[in-house]
Amino acid sequence: MASAELSRSVRMGYGVGSFCAGTFSTVPGLLLLYYLTNVLAVPAVLAGFVVFLPKLWDLVINPYVGRLSDRTASRRPWLLAGAATLPAAFVLTFAGPSVRGDVAALYVGGCFFLAATAYALFEVPYKAMPAEMTDDYHEQSGLLTWRMAFLGMAILLSGGLAPALVNHQGDTATIGGYRLMGLVIGGVLLVSMVATYFGTAKAPRIARAEADRVPLRAQLAAARGNRTFLNLLGFSCAQMLAVGMMLAGAPYFATYVLDSTGAVTTLFLALVGPIIITMPVWVRLSRRMDKRGAMVLASVLFLIGAVGLSLAPFLGAGYAYLVVVVIGVGYAGIQLLQFSMLADTLTADALRSRARRAGVFTGLWTAAETVTFAFGALLLGWMLGLAGFVSSDADEVVPQSDSAINTVVIGGTVVPAVLMAVAVCLILRYDLTAQRLAALHATAASAEMGTGTGTDTEPGTGPGTDAGTGTDAGTGSDTETGATPAHGGA
Repeated sequence: MASAELSRSVRMGYGVGSFCAGTFSTVPGLLLLYYLTNVLAVPAVLAGFVVFLPKLWDLVINPYVGRLSDRTASRRPWLLAGAATLPAAFVLTFAGPSVRGDVAALYVGGCFFLAATAYALFEVPYKAMPAEMTDDYHEQSGLLTWRMAFLGMAILLSGGLAPALVNHQGDTATIGGYRLMGLVIGGVLLVSMVATYFGTAKAPRIARAEADRVPLRAQLAAARGNRTFLNLLGFSCAQMLAVGMMLAGAPYFATYVLDSTGAVTTLFLALVGPIIITMPVWVRLSRRMDKRGAMVLASVLFLIGAVGLSLAPFLGAGYAYLVVVVIGVGYAGIQLLQFSMLADTLTADALRSRARRAGVFTGLWTAAETVTFAFGALLLGWMLGLAGFVSSDADEVVPQSDSAINTVVIGGTVVPAVLMAVAVCLILRYDLTAQRLAALHATAASAEMGTGTGTDTEPGTGPGTDAGTGTDAGTGSDTETGATPAHGGA
């Protein structure tokens, strides 16, 4: 049965929460590695671990938070728990301790660990909410369009404002600048999280069968056995790794290729501006080409732009900004379609399993997303360390070798392009179309009436054959075994 259309106030109330996701993903991803290597004199390899290891904790905490939120009547109180803890941890991360080197790495790593834990309290339940607000294929896209519009504004604000605050005393990053940035961005996090709690108070909730007595291990096994979810997770991780490397490399690219630390703000405006402008276009493309086709197009645009950006050392700053706009158009589509396809996957699982476990799936998704995103910074840190990059504090300008500068270019452009090519190959294996989701709705409705028409089996999503799940329109019985694709391929 189709869900009722969501009200504008609910869409806006949900969407504003993406200020948290966009800000917390963008600012540490953009500035934390550079903050460690060029302000706190932390060696590049160690700095990469400081950014990455707290995110590795997400593999533990996110599924656990997802499981706990599945067991609560409403996920909204979890939003307040995040609001009470994340802003303070973020401010402490960029507080600019007086120590340098290894001790500074230990301090920042501890604070960022607390911030990552607090972020899970908000983000995991937040991402699980759309599948319980509506189960309509295109209504979810509409809801997520609002989310992505706010996400675009969040990235635009944080990605443009944060570097500007850091460099507010000139074209050089300072400890005071990072402290000011931490306070301002922490305030943005607090306001957006609290606003989401109140803004979703009237959101509808689709009743799902409870699965509270099923052990977490069994539910994680269900996620591992869901081929559609794993396909989505695989190409999304490749995309996030590419974005993570490019984002972590942006301050280095601005400093050592464009010869201006302030250029990172312009680069970000070029990257994020298209998100707001092109979002309606990507929604229309997702309807015309289906979401998989639109995702391929978005990824190819990102890939082409990343390859083109590698020529910036020869063609100058103006050319670099134009190419980043192309990357931004592709990035906009990737951001919208990832979350829309995740909502579809959660709906499909609920229709098959009759269980409420979106939080577990979302916890795994968020953990994998944040870990791979942070791994981009770790990988870039390794590359810079091997290339002989010299770390420094804010009062010292250290010239870098040609090898280090070439690594900045390769790590921020060529490697992300290769990763996006891998993502395209994985996208072609994703097969949850609008028609297939409609067939799952139809067979679920038939099952409720006692007239199930077939089987739709997916390992780990239920015992053997799920009663009442049935035929995919025009394709006969839909059987997923992990070895036999539902449509014979792709």
